[in-house]
Amino acid sequence: MPKNLWFLTEERPKKEVLQTIFQKFAKDYGFAVFVDTIRIFPILNGNKFTFIYEVTGFRCNKVDKVYVKTISGNSSFTDFLIFYQKNEPTLNDEPIYAIEETKTDDKESRNTGVYQRCSKFVFIQSYYPNVKKIMLYNLQIEQKIKPTSTYIFGTKLLLTLGVEILGKKLDTKIFKPFKTIKEVIDLKNEMRKAPTGNVPILITKTATKINVSGRLYKKTGKTEGLSHDPNIGALSIICAVLRQLGWTKKIEITQHGLLQKHVGKTNKFIQIANKISLSLEGLTVPKAEMNNEYWKYDKDGEKLGTIFIHLVVENFTQGYSIFENHAGCEKSYFIPLKGDPIPLEKYKDKAKYKAGDKKQNVEIPDVILLDKLRKEIINVEGKKYKFRKDGIIEIKTYDFIEKNYILKHYPKFKIVRTVVLYGSKEEKIIEVEIGFLLNENGQLILGIKAPKLFREAIKNLLDFWN
Repeated sequence: MPKNLWFLTEERPKKEVLQTIFQKFAKDYGFAVFVDTIRIFPILNGNKFTFIYEVTGFRCNKVDKVYVKTISGNSSFTDFLIFYQKNEPTLNDEPIYAIEETKTDDKESRNTGVYQRCSKFVFIQSYYPNVKKIMLYNLQIEQKIKPTSTYIFGTKLLLTLGVEILGKKLDTKIFKPFKTIKEVIDLKNEMRKAPTGNVPILITKTATKINVSGRLYKKTGKTEGLSHDPNIGALSIICAVLRQLGWTKKIEITQHGLLQKHVGKTNKFIQIANKISLSLEGLTVPKAEMNNEYWKYDKDGEKLGTIFIHLVVENFTQGYSIFENHAGCEKSYFIPLKGDPIPLEKYKDKAKYKAGDKKQNVEIPDVILLDKLRKEIINVEGKKYKFRKDGIIEIKTYDFIEKNYILKHYPKFKIVRTVVLYGSKEEKIIEVEIGFLLNENGQLILGIKAPKLFREAIKNLLDFWN
């Protein structure tokens, strides 16, 4: 009896990513497969969404069906867990792949392209030590011809940890796993030093201890503590690789900038520190409280609504997304009518923001949908039903992105702002600003003034199932 492929993910599943994973699966298992036009559509039962998507366009005699379900990870979670089995996965089942997907090359960001995601591969080893780990680059801008030293170092660390790289061309003469601790130390310490005022990541070794310097303290507005994501990733994987290469003695993180009050039992770095026996200079590392569950099925997230409407529009109309930033998902580039994808600016004026003016943040929708047929751009704000009033307020803050990106690249298009909700057992919407509600029972409820693209998408979906 053929098994099913199950894609459990926090992300909006993308056709090109699914295709890459299908090809990887076929190669690893030696199966003959055919990949045609991939479609991702919601499975309905009695006109209600079952919270399962089916993928068509993939044919393999060893695979019956391909399903996608939205999950929520606890702490440092990879983007995809792939299961090859008949029944819907449970926490007791073993995935075949743990995949982290990124669109970011070191051409755009050295840290985000490699370091920021490294801690996820260290973290998952506590739950699935034997899973095949993959970093998948879904590049939308041209790959940097000459890789940065940061990218070379980070990628060699990943390879040493057993992570496979997909979606990028790697020079095998450069990108090889480290064989010794000395190699790691020498390559890191040869790299260009951090700017004056920054704490460089340096590795020093004695007979009894290895010190790794790196700032972990970060202050953002009124929030401060252990939250320096790129360095959390970098220090996690450096230390994990030192352990993998056989170092059993003390590893201490120095110049971290933390106070004892910043070090909590549930922080992902503290959990990793417990797992691979790291100490923090001058502080006591508490015994971490690990969550027993690495993931759970998402039953209350706002993105259940926005991902649903996004996928239905793209699979049941001629409309498509030109930008997405679903809650907890990676932010995409902005797709202009002509030309290459554009990374959105975070700030209206970066200097003013750094000087303390937080109003310089650029407010962005969760999804921007293009309706070419009607020459409309639809800016979507996603919210849980109970926070719908916040969503109605937030769609009034899109002036900057509309003026500087949308109207600039789509000058003849009308702009529509709408709110998409998930949650509650409500069966009708009274607020005119709300375009669509997916309720807890899977009912599909259109707003009074729902965009015509939404109405077309839902009608075609229902016709498909009926």
